[in-house]
Amino acid sequence: MSSCPSVASTAVCARQPYTPAPAARGQQRRGSWQQAQVSQQQACGSGAAPVAAMRPRRLSTRSSAAAASEASTSSAATSGAAAAQVVLTREQGKNGKLRKVLEARGISCLELPMVETAAGPDREKLPEVLRTRAADFDWVCITSPEAANVFLEGWRAAGRPAVRLAVVGEGTGRVFTEAAAEGVPQPQFVPSVANAEHFGPELPVVEGGSMRVLYPASDKASSELQTGLAARGFEVLRLNTYDTVPVSSLEAAKLEAAKQAAVVTVGSPSAIKAWVQIVGEEATRRMRIACIGSTSARAALKLGLPEERIKYPDEPGVDTWAAVVEECLADAAAA
Repeated sequence: MSSCPSVASTAVCARQPYTPAPAARGQQRRGSWQQAQVSQQQACGSGAAPVAAMRPRRLSTRSSAAAASEASTSSAATSGAAAAQVVLTREQGKNGKLRKVLEARGISCLELPMVETAAGPDREKLPEVLRTRAADFDWVCITSPEAANVFLEGWRAAGRPAVRLAVVGEGTGRVFTEAAAEGVPQPQFVPSVANAEHFGPELPVVEGGSMRVLYPASDKASSELQTGLAARGFEVLRLNTYDTVPVSSLEAAKLEAAKQAAVVTVGSPSAIKAWVQIVGEEATRRMRIACIGSTSARAALKLGLPEERIKYPDEPGVDTWAAVVEECLADAAAA
């Protein structure tokens, strides 16, 4: 595999090559949304859009696990052992890690996937683009584990060309690190916070590069990343390689049980949209919503759900997401 050009030493906000689970990543981003925006503009000189006035409640990295666990255990005792406290809505096969953490803390869970993946309109184009133009791109930007899996499928079909990868966060990067023995490309950049708001302004400029970026994405992904990159002078080729759609069928008994839970976990904008569509707004407004990150939380707000019932962690990860769930359960028990 041929090597890629070096990243310019003067590129702002560039991080060291990706390694799994860097310590205390994102600490400098704690605080209010406004403070985070000012910090980002000072550090990167970005022209990011103004922060919206209303934002979801952000969970402090201070853990309230003990109090939340006690409250959730009490709630379970009064509601009956058969009733699930938390509904897990990610795609089939992607709820296991969060479920394991929650159940180890005595929290009962119900898996009810709201979405499933389907091929996107550009899926067949990806191998050809990689086969004929891989060397044209300074970066390939990957923003979800599913995008990573679909990219690797196309990369293998294209003959495994040399590419430079940037991934949005550790969960996405893990798809590549877990396949390292196969010789797949490894991530060389991760933004300080796992979202498009930081990914676009922080992506390093490659010295002597083409300023071209390949962005294989979900058909439903927002244009925030490509807009942010374009504003900095990058030329972005977006390929919508997969789509996320509401599930085609659900068990009626599970659906009714889900409506009685105190908390629903949301791993993507598509999941909260599908949840409201299938479960209904009235039932959703009675629940607490534990989001994986700020993007999903904003999607919940856009649907008109109560801001005070929406929470997400400062830093991404299963443990921090589980802490959000515990705090939501504590809030529900105290209401």
